[in-house]
Amino acid sequence: MNAANPARMPTNPPAQQYVDGKLSGASDGATYPILNPATGAQIGVAPDSTAIDVDAAIAAARRAFDETDWSTNLELRISCLRQLHQALVENADAMRALTTAEVGAPAFFVAGPQYDMPVETFRWNIDLAESYEWETDLGIGEVMGVQSRRTVRREAVGVVAAITPWNFPNQINLAKIGPALAAGNTVVLKPAPDTPWLAAELGRLAAEQTDLPPGVFNVVTPRSNELAAQLTTDERVDLVSFTGSTNTGRAIAAAAAPTLKRVFLELGGKSAAIVLDDADVASAAGAAAFGVSVHAGQGCALTTRLVVPRERYDEAVEAAAATMAALGAKDPADGGTICGPVISAVQRDRVLGYLDLALEEGGHFATGGDVATQEGDLAGGFWIEPTVIAGLDNSARTAREEIFGPVLVVIPHDGDDDAVRIANDSPYGLSGSVDSASLERAQSVARRIRTGTIGVNGGQWFGADAPFGGYKQSGLGREMGVAGFEEYLETKTIATPA
Repeated sequence: MNAANPARMPTNPPAQQYVDGKLSGASDGATYPILNPATGAQIGVAPDSTAIDVDAAIAAARRAFDETDWSTNLELRISCLRQLHQALVENADAMRALTTAEVGAPAFFVAGPQYDMPVETFRWNIDLAESYEWETDLGIGEVMGVQSRRTVRREAVGVVAAITPWNFPNQINLAKIGPALAAGNTVVLKPAPDTPWLAAELGRLAAEQTDLPPGVFNVVTPRSNELAAQLTTDERVDLVSFTGSTNTGRAIAAAAAPTLKRVFLELGGKSAAIVLDDADVASAAGAAAFGVSVHAGQGCALTTRLVVPRERYDEAVEAAAATMAALGAKDPADGGTICGPVISAVQRDRVLGYLDLALEEGGHFATGGDVATQEGDLAGGFWIEPTVIAGLDNSARTAREEIFGPVLVVIPHDGDDDAVRIANDSPYGLSGSVDSASLERAQSVARRIRTGTIGVNGGQWFGADAPFGGYKQSGLGREMGVAGFEEYLETKTIATPA
């Protein structure tokens, strides 16, 4: 393992658990290393939470929900969460630097979806809770001659286990704990072991800069999947909110079934960027290649299949390859970098396995296809060249399975109907895009795509108020927006004599 460059060392305090209002190490003192994916060097350690720690966090959250007025005291919730939001704003520089160091996210991206926009989404959920219509009067109804006034009341679900991935930790941590806490739930946050420090910082800021009651918000950082699974089976947990792979999502749904706890699952994607025959193919292909290169392609909603007119196929491949070759894979700390490293050696090797598979399936690389060579302290990082795969159709595994790297597969289509068929011929349905010279034609195609979000002619769907989630094996439920807030609420109908 490379020695860490002091210039790349975060200045944040060491990572700690946050359980029942207290910051601490693991109960047995065990830790595991936190690596900078750009260098492979250790930059810190995280507490390796034990079964005792996870149990204590669940117990604290249960107690805080059942024995305090957190779930019913909206004024307290708003006050505490505004304190946490202010702490996130005041500590933004350190959090941005830690995001680049721990996640490998390019600096330009941290100022958007990797930190600044998630913090704004957190504030949006606080504002929503403050203005939300918690009770709705249905008026007077009559059943068998008995008149009653009916009221629909929205209440917190209870204890929420939030299990988050490594690719967008700030975004997904805050998109879960924000609405869950604002809705009156108590939370146990379990981040991915590749990115525990950012979650631990949320716990530290809550402990040091807010009046959050003990147990309302807890952070545990076990490395073991078995200990994470404890959150999905414990009967004291009422809802599991998970973002990650489809395979893990299936396991969580199965584990939660015996206790019939609710699950929110935001899972994988293999989204299609459809280019129609009247579009500027070169421009659209270049934009798709740029998008897949951002953050080394580590985004579930990225359009990793470029579906283009067969007669313009070579032009599209050439344009995509030129864009990716120009971008390269570079130091995420540099302001101009678009494609940084992948998160770990495991993920690098997984992507390389798919690149080997593409050749076995008969494809070829228009650019990339290997490890990106680096110099200096970056030589120990986890690098993949931005890659364009050509020569395959939609039946290839590399065209059907989520790779999670800077890899774009270009697929030919034979008209609008065929493009729709290809886009929908996937176990996933998370996102997508359509480009056409005719807005009406593009919208017509977009309406036929079975996916949770879709951009038309460059339209951007991401926003605090926009529900995000997928069809089919891309998940259950929605995150963000009012729909995402209401994932953390139960519905109660109350009838009183009229």
